[in-house]
Amino acid sequence: MMHPAMTQLYALQFLDAVPDTLSPWRRDWLLLEDSMTKRFEAWCRKVSVTVLFEGWVSYAQVGEEAAFLPEESQYWLREIVLSGDNVPWLTGRTVVPASTLSGPELALQQLGTTPLGRYLFTASEMTRDFIQPGRSGDLWGRRSRLRLSGKPLLLTELFLPASPLYQEEKKWSGV
Repeated sequence: MMHPAMTQLYALQFLDAVPDTLSPWRRDWLLLEDSMTKRFEAWCRKVSVTVLFEGWVSYAQVGEEAAFLPEESQYWLREIVLSGDNVPWLTGRTVVPASTLSGPELALQQLGTTPLGRYLFTASEMTRDFIQPGRSGDLWGRRSRLRLSGKPLLLTELFLPASPLYQEEKKWSGV
């Protein structure tokens, strides 16, 4: 049975641009180019990962995301829930073409409960091609194509209701 948060992530409707009506606070979160893990760590004592799925999938199973990646017969798929102090804040889906998994990038298959951001933002050759915002009901998300040493992967993230993205009206008092 699919995790409810993944159902919401799959329902994301991507936008051509961030709406002008979006608050600067949410815009900053959605367009963050630095590590989301690092941003979350500033909001809690401990960031943790629950792995929902990790393994090989076919081109057909990748779906519309394949349009952003090289066409291959296999992709490494990782679906997770990222929590702050055991409260789910984000669900993520990473699709990695088999051809990306060579050299140091083989580590992407061994992340386990390590947040992807911890790996990506310590990689010396990481770049981001784009960030595309999306919505699923009242929830916001985004997808990004990243490159490690020029090799692509696609990351889709959905900010869950308890995420700091939605806490702009509350004053952060520290932990």
